[in-house]
Amino acid sequence: MSTAGPLPVIDVSALTGSGTRRERAEVARRIEAACLDSGFFYISGHGVPGDLVARLREAATRFFRLPQEHKCRISMDRGGRAWRGYFPVGGELTSGRPDLKEGVYFGAEDDHDDPRPLHGRNLFPAEVPDLRPAVLAYLDALTHVGQSVMRGVALSLGLDEDYFAGGYTAAPTILFRIFHYPPPPQAGPDEWGVGEHTDYGLLTLLLQDDNPGLQVHTARGWIEAPPIPGTLVCNIGDMLDKLTGGLYRSTPHRVRNATGRGRLSFPFFFDPGWDCEVPPLPALPGREGGRARWDGMDLRAFTGTYGDYLTAKVAKVFPLLGERVLPATPGES
Repeated sequence: MSTAGPLPVIDVSALTGSGTRRERAEVARRIEAACLDSGFFYISGHGVPGDLVARLREAATRFFRLPQEHKCRISMDRGGRAWRGYFPVGGELTSGRPDLKEGVYFGAEDDHDDPRPLHGRNLFPAEVPDLRPAVLAYLDALTHVGQSVMRGVALSLGLDEDYFAGGYTAAPTILFRIFHYPPPPQAGPDEWGVGEHTDYGLLTLLLQDDNPGLQVHTARGWIEAPPIPGTLVCNIGDMLDKLTGGLYRSTPHRVRNATGRGRLSFPFFFDPGWDCEVPPLPALPGREGGRARWDGMDLRAFTGTYGDYLTAKVAKVFPLLGERVLPATPGES
């Protein structure tokens, strides 16, 4: 059962603009407290223009109102290895169970011939021409916000503020989704728009519409994370958990749309560079114990690049697409 429980709202304008050293240190202190507590917090002062947010929401609303056959003109199977495009309700899995949502996958605009999974060109609907410029402008704006928040994270860990920008996020992996959660036929206890999960990378920056639905698991149990105008929800991903040796834990969350209305959600994922390995940072205390991960995985046991981790995760979310676009591992046929 979920309970009401506010998450902190942190003004990050000192990080996104020209704050003084003292101001940035104070923001870092608040980020540290939030990361140690729940791994979730709201950010204000992020600098994303309100008119850009409005254009993005309006274009997304128009897209999801299109007839199904029109939305499927940019279906993910047309995106190939780039893993971009539309999927219908039930087309994405969490823990092997279909989610009650539909959505569109986007990412940084790469070359058509980039051989890596999740790299390539985005697919945009001809019926909603405003969606393309809105998405691409939003990607640029949120990349700046992501780098800024990571400066605060670095300071919170006693690192130079440009520690991540000079290494792990010098060429970050940028992914963006737009999800539409239709009202379920029956808002029963097991009717989840997306079930319990953690995110894969460093940070998620989430724009919500006016409808509640996001729930976060904390030491106080499941709490609501309702929309707050002018803010983004920020949460820790698996790679920041791994980098900090569990000091900052990636927090399980889920979505249940019980409003009786459609709900739009805009998660932006700011992740390590594709070829980066992510060993624990030196001289951090780490943290033992705590609630077991929803999937039973031990992040410390993973070795390899972030690209390896992300590809394996997304292949479980879209297993049929994964079989089509990923090479078989040795011994498979």
